Amino acid sequence: MRLVISLSFVAAMTVPAAAALAPVSDFGTNPGALDMYEYAPADLPSGRPVVVVMHGCTQTASSMEVAGWNALADAYKFTVVYPQQRSANQSLTCFTWYATDDISRDKGEAASVIEMVDKSIATHSADRNRVYITGMSAGGAFVAVMLSAYPDRFRAGSVMSGVPYKCATDQTSGSTCASSGVVKPAEQWGDLARSGDPGFSGTWPRMQIWHGSKDYTVATVNAQELVKQWTNVWGTDADADATDMVSGSTRTQYKAGSTVAVELYMVGGMGHAIATGQDALGMCPATSGAFFADEKICSTLRAAQFFGLLGDSGDPGGDGSGSGSGDGSGSDDGSGSSGDGGGCNAGGSPGLLVAFALLFSGLSAAGSSRSRRAR
Repeated sequence: MRLVISLSFVAAMTVPAAAALAPVSDFGTNPGALDMYEYAPADLPSGRPVVVVMHGCTQTASSMEVAGWNALADAYKFTVVYPQQRSANQSLTCFTWYATDDISRDKGEAASVIEMVDKSIATHSADRNRVYITGMSAGGAFVAVMLSAYPDRFRAGSVMSGVPYKCATDQTSGSTCASSGVVKPAEQWGDLARSGDPGFSGTWPRMQIWHGSKDYTVATVNAQELVKQWTNVWGTDADADATDMVSGSTRTQYKAGSTVAVELYMVGGMGHAIATGQDALGMCPATSGAFFADEKICSTLRAAQFFGLLGDSGDPGGDGSGSGSGDGSGSDDGSGSSGDGGGCNAGGSPGLLVAFALLFSGLSAAGSSRSRRAR
């Protein structure tokens, strides 16, 4: 399996991509006033998956191209959708992961993202039952938003340095959520996620979580609170069913029956960043950039594996659950720490102040943007 992944990806890398990141302007009513960008490989067959990639504060859609999802899309034939926040809505271009009018089903930014998904599905005749989402920081928090508000529309998600759904409702509670974490019983967290779509009775999306053990921007306790929230949603407990080491990271899996419902990677020594680097799975498509750190593990490849996108012949029909062996060789499924948080100072008080600015500055601007959005 590892050989299949490596050879397919290397082959894709040797051929220049025929497509480019393209803006899409006519994707719906856009109640959240977001911008849409898309990457579609050349000769994309119908019935292929869609992956949504959410950027963090101060970033743009193009910033997240560094993660390498476009290269994987070329190799395994799927579409990548990049929502982008506008500075007119939020001065530091953070997605509004805390505001009721943006995180509720059929409202605001959440509704805009789902309109982008629908546009991509219609344009490329994609498979609406194979839609996945990943994001970093504020974008990671928004992954939990989308899986909670639209559990019927996503099959799985991967949160990079994020927080649980409805961890905060305003700037003050958001600051507490990020810097210290909010601890609740699993049932309370589960109820908050279920409140995103109270009428939902189907199979919930699977959740993958990534966090740096030295993340001073988003407290590491948020990772375990996410575990509690999503294991409860799945009707299981937060007791680990499998734990192993992958490079310098601890991988913990939580199962509902035979399904890996929740998977946590705690990356040893990493600050506030997306983990990249050479991986046992094969060549990592990610390159260097702000908020990316070489930790000798490739979160992009492992998120794609969790989604089931790296199967033989590119068939993502499986659930992507790994074998728990730690070598990345399952068919489905600490050294090298940068210490710089992937472009964000993670070394003490200055980094913390920067973090609060990135996550919460301009929230009043976001609130005042409602009149601009109601159009």
